[in-house]
Amino acid sequence: MYIDFLTRAREIEPELTGLRHEIHRFPEPGNAEERTARLIEATLRALNIETQRPFGTAVVGTLRGELPGKCAALRADMDALPILEATGAAFTSQTAGWMHACGHDFHVAAALGAARLLSESKVRLRGTIKFLFQPDEEGDGGAQRMIDAGCLESPHVDAVFGAHVSPDLPAGTVGIRYGKFYAASNPFRAVIHGKSAHGAEPERGIDALYAAAGVVYGSRALAKMLSEKNGRTVISVCTLHAGSAENVIAGTAELRGMIRTLGPAARREAVDAIRNLVGSAAQSAGAESEVDIRWGYPGVVNHDEYSRLAENAARQLLGCTRVIEIPEPTMTTEDFGYFLETRPGCFYHIGVGGDAPLHSPHFLPEDTFLPTASAVHAAVISLFLESN
Repeated sequence: MYIDFLTRAREIEPELTGLRHEIHRFPEPGNAEERTARLIEATLRALNIETQRPFGTAVVGTLRGELPGKCAALRADMDALPILEATGAAFTSQTAGWMHACGHDFHVAAALGAARLLSESKVRLRGTIKFLFQPDEEGDGGAQRMIDAGCLESPHVDAVFGAHVSPDLPAGTVGIRYGKFYAASNPFRAVIHGKSAHGAEPERGIDALYAAAGVVYGSRALAKMLSEKNGRTVISVCTLHAGSAENVIAGTAELRGMIRTLGPAARREAVDAIRNLVGSAAQSAGAESEVDIRWGYPGVVNHDEYSRLAENAARQLLGCTRVIEIPEPTMTTEDFGYFLETRPGCFYHIGVGGDAPLHSPHFLPEDTFLPTASAVHAAVISLFLESN
């Protein structure tokens, strides 16, 4: 069954634009997206789609088709960033110091558009669709909390899909990446304990700053070695605090940074390597050390079968020239990876072009690409359910 979702999506562009503008005007921090959640609920209920709040501001909409089949999920994140908007748009942020600079307003509007397109096809729809509107992607991550709250059950979700706008792709295109797509993140903190002494008598102390400098220098060589072995690895030491005066040897030094890796095996090796690097640098100076490494987002690793399905759906809808296979992964991170650790699926990109990068105060995808995003979502979900 083929449905021309794109033609219908273009017909409802004014409604999609209105939703996007409303969300953009009133950006909200993670876990505080109350206004956005209420708008989502009202829009879904008007489409006769069941809604529930599994926790906080998270919203789940459930659309049950008239025919039996599997269950697919479509996720959209909805939190904003603490950035002062500089787009000059007529619908600019009305919340001081906050802005939808990562396209989450676009994500929500496109997912609501897909909900409308699919609800209009309910009599021909096989199975069930769950629309997951997720809080706090930019913070501590709402994806895992949605999983823990049972959002992938009752009914059991068989596959999960999602997308992100991309200024790096030509406007109106879709980008598909097979396998490793987004990096896993591991924030770390290392403290080196030495011994203070007069700057004129360094031999009487243990220089923690000297050991910390070894960590900074060694992290570059370590990242290069791991990249050659496991694919691109980024180790960024972003802060270093040590010492109190120009004539006192630093007794302690604290470093903070981030490890970014592609895939679980590379992640484990890099974490162990950083621990060893800090320990070795401290030991060589006669100091002691402690390392705290947090497990951040797991990275996004797409499943080939579902990436192929998404690619085929986009090609049927848009034509082959508007579907691009993304050749390299990104070292940014995304908590959609939690969903893909739990269920198979695919995360893809919607090209929006433009000059401003993500997280820029000037980032503002054009409304005219909303129908494309909505139609692609609907086509991917529909093809999955038809493939039963």
